[in-house]
Amino acid sequence: MTLLVEETEAAPVVDQVAPNDLARWHIRAAALAVDVLPGIGVVATMALVWLAAPPRSMWWWVSVSVLVGATLLTTANRVVLPPNIGWSLGRALVGIAVVRLDGATVGVGRMMLRELAHLLDTISVFVGWLWPLWDPRRRTFADLLLGTEVRLVEQDRRPADIRRSAAITVSVAVSLCVGGSAVSVMAIFLPDRASDRTRVALAAQGPKIVTEMLTYDPKSLGADFERARSLTSDKYRPELVKQQESVQKGHPVVNEYWVTDSTVLSATPDQATMLLFMQGHRGGGGEERFISATVRVSFVKAKDGRWLVDDLNVVTKPKSAKGRK
Repeated sequence: MTLLVEETEAAPVVDQVAPNDLARWHIRAAALAVDVLPGIGVVATMALVWLAAPPRSMWWWVSVSVLVGATLLTTANRVVLPPNIGWSLGRALVGIAVVRLDGATVGVGRMMLRELAHLLDTISVFVGWLWPLWDPRRRTFADLLLGTEVRLVEQDRRPADIRRSAAITVSVAVSLCVGGSAVSVMAIFLPDRASDRTRVALAAQGPKIVTEMLTYDPKSLGADFERARSLTSDKYRPELVKQQESVQKGHPVVNEYWVTDSTVLSATPDQATMLLFMQGHRGGGGEERFISATVRVSFVKAKDGRWLVDDLNVVTKPKSAKGRK
């Protein structure tokens, strides 16, 4: 009896972890999915919103803020939480922990380097991620470089409410992805489609509206002026009326314009600005004078769907066309 006890006490200590204590590949994969997929989903969705949103707009700033926040939280979960509380969310859920080969806790610096070293696992055509399938200690390339391994932990050491925490995290991530997609459609894509329709509509209607507003004949001056006023918004109409009164006080002559070229400078669903290059003539008979001018015109959409002139600024004042007198 005494001899057996002495032999047992003299037996060498085995400083190796039993294979059953090392985390299997599919368990590690599940932990990684819980840790990073919610963050990746949010970052990818918000990156698309950021690219589609007008620069420095409200949704541009919101998408950037959420993107940065998701990146920081995902990094903190993988790098900062394990050294401080022993777990990341995914690892706590499946019951594993990253430790050094002697079982000691891994510090923040080593955890950060380990996450960066996972790039080797990826650029090796994912061979590094599959390496635990045949490595005796089930390590990735990152584990080999940093001297770490992933072990199973007792179930009673896992946080009691970890499933609830994981469900909340995934739900929040899904909500942010759905919300980002809704913003992309409702606040960006549909308004852009409406703005494109505005461009098409004004490319066709804008030149006609402006020429009708500026063209008149003394023989039909009242009707021409009335038609011109109907093509303007309440904001610009008083200014046009002043110009018409000035013409009526003088000696009205034929004033006719046509557009030689035009471009839509900016457009929203209800507003737009155009630059128009115009030519025309004034007077008749021996007093006829050919002119050219460039104007910038702002349009607004009326309640009945018509486009009205909201402002008109002369960029190049009317002048005699070259070769004409």
